[in-house]
Amino acid sequence: MSAITHAPVEELESDDEHEAPWWGDRAVMIPVASGAAFVAGLACEWSGAETAAQVLFWVGLLLGASTFVPGALRKLAAGKLGIALLMTMSATGAVILGHVEEAAALAFLYSIAEALEDRAMDRARAGLRALLQLMPQSATVLSDGQSVTVPARDLAAGQVMVVKPGERIATDGIVRSGHSSLDTSAITGESIPVQVGPGDEVSAGAINAAGALQVEATAAGTDNSLTTIVSLVEQAQAEKGHRARLADRIARPLVPGVLVLAVLVAVIGSLAGDPQTWITRALVVLVAASPCALAIAVPITVVSAVGSASKFGVIIKSGAIFERFGTIGHLAFDKTGTLTRNQPTVTAVVPAPDVTEEQVLAWAAALEQHSTHPLAAAITRAAPKTPAAERITEEAGHGVHGTVDGGEVRVGSPRWIDPGDLTAPVRDLEAQGMTVVVVHRGGTIAGAIGVRDELRPEVPQVVEALAGHGIGVTMLTGDNERTARALAARAGISDVRAELRPEDKSAAVHDLSGRRPTAMIGDGINDAPALAAADVGIAMGATGSDAAIESADVAFTGQDLRLLPQAITHARRGRRIVNQNIVLSLLIIAALPPLAITGVLGLAAVVLIHEIAEVLVILNGLRAARTHHATTARGR
Repeated sequence: MSAITHAPVEELESDDEHEAPWWGDRAVMIPVASGAAFVAGLACEWSGAETAAQVLFWVGLLLGASTFVPGALRKLAAGKLGIALLMTMSATGAVILGHVEEAAALAFLYSIAEALEDRAMDRARAGLRALLQLMPQSATVLSDGQSVTVPARDLAAGQVMVVKPGERIATDGIVRSGHSSLDTSAITGESIPVQVGPGDEVSAGAINAAGALQVEATAAGTDNSLTTIVSLVEQAQAEKGHRARLADRIARPLVPGVLVLAVLVAVIGSLAGDPQTWITRALVVLVAASPCALAIAVPITVVSAVGSASKFGVIIKSGAIFERFGTIGHLAFDKTGTLTRNQPTVTAVVPAPDVTEEQVLAWAAALEQHSTHPLAAAITRAAPKTPAAERITEEAGHGVHGTVDGGEVRVGSPRWIDPGDLTAPVRDLEAQGMTVVVVHRGGTIAGAIGVRDELRPEVPQVVEALAGHGIGVTMLTGDNERTARALAARAGISDVRAELRPEDKSAAVHDLSGRRPTAMIGDGINDAPALAAADVGIAMGATGSDAAIESADVAFTGQDLRLLPQAITHARRGRRIVNQNIVLSLLIIAALPPLAITGVLGLAAVVLIHEIAEVLVILNGLRAARTHHATTARGR
């Protein structure tokens, strides 16, 4: 491990990461100004000021169109078709026919719908700051018997790093000398430190909690387990970024279809009759095929649903994510900090004959109160009383010893302290997924203490509720198989994948996603690649790591897992409403062009029907804001 000298954080929080009020947001104010001009134009028209009305309609049209026409043309130049291009074509057709008012209405409605959706989404992503901050800038290595500080990126396999207590390991390696305990929570997510000695493998990013170590590097400073996490997150986010919105996927075949239809109407009609009549009808067809309702169907529903979700503690980062969230059929859970409390707790005490549980805890706590080890804190909290201790000595990686009430007491791992007659009970505790601390007094075994990160009390209920939704559940953890299966059995989870590194979790999520749309929920840096790889990544709790929150698509502001079935119920209901709006929109698009071609409907009638459909879509979309149908524990 290296000496920790992090890179200076250069303007990690730029001004644009702090959301401005809506009146200071140009993306919102332009559509608002477009709407104001359009409404003012209507007022002038009703009062008989035709010239002023036309000027205001043009102002509203140009303002609204400026928010989507340039982007639509750029995408068209790149060979990409979308809903914005159809709206551009429809507005253009209305203008050619001399109906600037209708074109202004189309431009305003589409621009304000898109602006509201963008505003509703939390798009702030600070990237991989938290991950990159785990990578030390320098490392201390042995060179010709001397300690030399070198840039961490220059480390090569075979070099020997000197890792002092409190320092972070700069790259993967093998311990050559020394004993210590490592905090590997950044890599494996496990809250209980790992004891290491000569011959043990260690990972980049782990923190040396106790004694000095000499570690032989097995990977370069720029190609280790930590840099793998960063690259996995970047790759997964890039892949996910290409997924199109549902409305745009519908628009891809619709755009060329409408264009071909309009051209055929103009050409064939002109050959068979009056060219002016048929060219006019072709332009009406363009407006009739305008996806007005389709364009606002998704944004209005998403704005409503995402806004109401935030009120019960669920932050959804984009509309595309909201759409995917409603399709989830499988859920992968991280164990530590998600299914568990991430707070080691004493769950069992096994005393030797003639010794009480209270004495075992008191003797251990007398020594452990002077230690910063997470297990020490758990034991100290559990002790009914903590007597004074003298001549305390901590042996890195072994344990601690001292004098308590006139007797010599040693506390440490069974790997270093012989459990003697309690060997069988110690193995039984370990089989139940506990980490065991052995206590000696006067050179003989006094007892054993089992410590475990306990399951959140609501987990079995949540797993049962998810099953009621038809959602499968998998546990992914870096912990050992025995501990993981013991906890999974209590949670009601049968699919367990243990002893996983971050890249293994990511691969497991890819595998699950290949079968059914899969969400991953976690709270640690080690979960970041899997969160990014999932169809929907969910960061657990406001206290979760920055990397998890930044890599995820959905963030829960609270720690109660019962939010999960509630959020899924809410997303599924919102998706049903989106689908209803899209079906209505497509029915209108399918019905109006034939009526326009045959002359049954003129432009005014076509625009009126569109506006009625838009009102219906808006009213239906607003229903997505209702949350009382979402259950808090057992989904329907």
